[in-house]
Amino acid sequence: MTTNQVAIVTGASRGIGKEIALQLAKKGMKLSIIGSSEDITKTAEELKSSGFEDVLPFQVDVANEQQMNEVVAKTIAVFGTVDILVNNAGIGFFKLVEETTVEEWRKVFDVNVQGVFVGSKAVLPHMKEKRSGTIVTISSDVGRYTIANGSAYTATKYAVQGFSGSLAQEVRDFGIRVGTINPGMVDTYFNNSEQGVPEKQDWLQANDIAEAVVYMASAPKHMLVDQIVLHPLIQNYPIA
Repeated sequence: MTTNQVAIVTGASRGIGKEIALQLAKKGMKLSIIGSSEDITKTAEELKSSGFEDVLPFQVDVANEQQMNEVVAKTIAVFGTVDILVNNAGIGFFKLVEETTVEEWRKVFDVNVQGVFVGSKAVLPHMKEKRSGTIVTISSDVGRYTIANGSAYTATKYAVQGFSGSLAQEVRDFGIRVGTINPGMVDTYFNNSEQGVPEKQDWLQANDIAEAVVYMASAPKHMLVDQIVLHPLIQNYPIA
């Protein structure tokens, strides 16, 4: 990772994505940030007020191929290139299988899986042409084991792991690196919860995930970091 590189970060309105954008900006990167609501404009304004001027906000649906292609095209038109894509956008819920609706199932797959596919596909022609690039996807530790009441969310994270592994093999000869960050419990707004509440004080923080992204993207060009798994010390989890 060098100054003046260009990154696209999805799900950057708040939480992990917003912190990833901030940490990349601190490294001197130019940013296109994506969110599904008008809050993405507020994130851009906050970054600019902190002295990071090279920020483009986009309110788009990460599962929409045309919209994501337009984000990539606009990013290249303004900044000249795309060096890093961070697929961070994600949603989740926890219900029994028989209580899960088809609409809920489709929605979580649209964002968590199709969004990763569409975003990655959008940057590949440019990265292949310049024979370099890094694609980082924020997955989850439940992409390595299963949990009750989380069939849809867990299934999407297994899908993301499979997709990322296959893509990494497809593009390595082009100098493109693909990896996943797999966090355990993180203090965010996930599943409509509150961030910063006392019961989450010992959980991972958004900045922990952002630093892992910086590490993965900063690895020497000859090195591929396939996966990073992070857990808070207090978390009990199955050994994969």
